Amino acid sequence: MKRYAATFAIAASMLLSGCSAYYNLAYDQQHVEWETETPDQFPVLTAVGYAPIADQPGDNQEHKDLAAMRASKLAAYRELAEQVYGQRIAGGSSVENWALTNDTFQASVDGVIRGAEVIRTYTVGEYYATELKLDFQKVHRIYQSTSRQQKIKRVVYY
Repeated sequence: MKRYAATFAIAASMLLSGCSAYYNLAYDQQHVEWETETPDQFPVLTAVGYAPIADQPGDNQEHKDLAAMRASKLAAYRELAEQVYGQRIAGGSSVENWALTNDTFQASVDGVIRGAEVIRTYTVGEYYATELKLDFQKVHRIYQSTSRQQKIKRVVYY
């Protein structure tokens, strides 16, 4: 009985080592060539952000104007992020005695915007406005310079 168990253990170890040698052999004997692919067309997105001047914190009008400029720029960046990444909506409703008692929803945006350009900043009545442009050709060049996305061009097995 011990003799059969030893034979079985040797045979099992040979089979398992044979599979792992074949697995490594297949990956050691190939050469993969990669090719970078660029899209034919790139979209251009625009966004406008607004901020009320009077509601901004500040000791004088100049400080309020600067704060409104910043707030409108951030609002424009948020709008660009909504266009690129989408907006997450969460909502809930409560019903008590067959009547709606509470109805809530929450919106959030999360993302990184690189390569946007400020086109114009100006006042519109009592608001400050900032216009942004996001050219995806520029975004593509930025992305290619940091991490080159590639596709398989050719695989050669030896």
